[in-house]
Amino acid sequence: MNQMDPFERDKEICMQFEDDRERFKGAVVPPIFQNTLFTYETFERLAEAVKDEQTHYVYSRGANPTVGVVEKKMAALERGEEGKCFSSGMAAISAAIINSVKSGDHVLCVSNLYYSTMELLKYFQKFNVSHSVIYSTKIEDISQAVQENTTVIFIENPTDMTYKLVDLEGISVLAKSRGIRTIIDNTWATPLFQKPITMGIDIVVHSASKYLAGHSDVLAGVLVTRKNIMRKIFEKEFLLIGASIPPAEASLLLRGLRTLPFRMMGHQENAIKVAEFLEQHPRVEKVNFPGLASHPDFELGRKQLSGYSGLMSFELKDAHFDQVKQVINKMEIFKIGVSWGSFESLVLSPNIGNNEEQLLQQHIHPGTIRLAVGLENADLLVRDLEKALED
Repeated sequence: MNQMDPFERDKEICMQFEDDRERFKGAVVPPIFQNTLFTYETFERLAEAVKDEQTHYVYSRGANPTVGVVEKKMAALERGEEGKCFSSGMAAISAAIINSVKSGDHVLCVSNLYYSTMELLKYFQKFNVSHSVIYSTKIEDISQAVQENTTVIFIENPTDMTYKLVDLEGISVLAKSRGIRTIIDNTWATPLFQKPITMGIDIVVHSASKYLAGHSDVLAGVLVTRKNIMRKIFEKEFLLIGASIPPAEASLLLRGLRTLPFRMMGHQENAIKVAEFLEQHPRVEKVNFPGLASHPDFELGRKQLSGYSGLMSFELKDAHFDQVKQVINKMEIFKIGVSWGSFESLVLSPNIGNNEEQLLQQHIHPGTIRLAVGLENADLLVRDLEKALED
């Protein structure tokens, strides 16, 4: 397995790794262990298991065999030591941050992050945990933004809505030199196209509801990190908060992982065609997609990314809300909705009609429209956009 091309190795992990068919009586798909508890023949054996619920089945809020298969696959895909599934992406993000801060600490956010992540950081102010945002992605500027009490640098790569790239190795070197923990949301790229742990990042989180599950029918999150960090997260932020994923959802997530390599190649192929069309359209000022050679971080992307997902944005030259909503409302194949990463194509905008000033403060163009390019026929998607952009 170690001799394989990295992508072929990942395909093998998605398909076969840790399925343990002998253990499950030859079942092609591991069974769903829907039970909440596990009984023991003696009280002594139960007492021993309770001492280490991370590696023993006691109560499904802790460890569960169905969930465990997914966790081992995710750790292997990220080239990390251990993985843990959560009930949502925000549950994984919350656990990662809570484990990494205490009262008086500061979190540095690099450029644009997911809205709910920022809302969580604002909420943490009640516990005397502060945060700030550096919109530049240059390492020297990020270094200047680090405060004496900074304990976490939080990254999305690419950045949310603007899709700029961050030098992960540079961030890692900077953080380690100052004793700062690094956390990255790797949902956009998936572990197939970006492996932050191999570049020195400490904790990787995913909204598994997106590409990993891939069918818009699972709410889940994943966290991958080193064993020593995971041990503490499991005992506190996981067990005590109780944001565990149900076994049935874990089984659906496992189903999604089996087709992940093939779906991601489809998303990438469609996205490049859509981005190239938008780049040439007279009503479009800019396309934010790191798979375009014109993207300012294209060369960094070739170093860090092994592929591109289907999420991008473009900016209308006429950046008013009326124009944004007219373009979106004309679309037929691109459905209007939140989330992304599934088989269907979706569209929305951060401009909701009364927040243009706030968007400018966040370095987001008011004419921004986000596309989640799905797996439909690429020519049909381009035609849908062409009609929507007609004057």
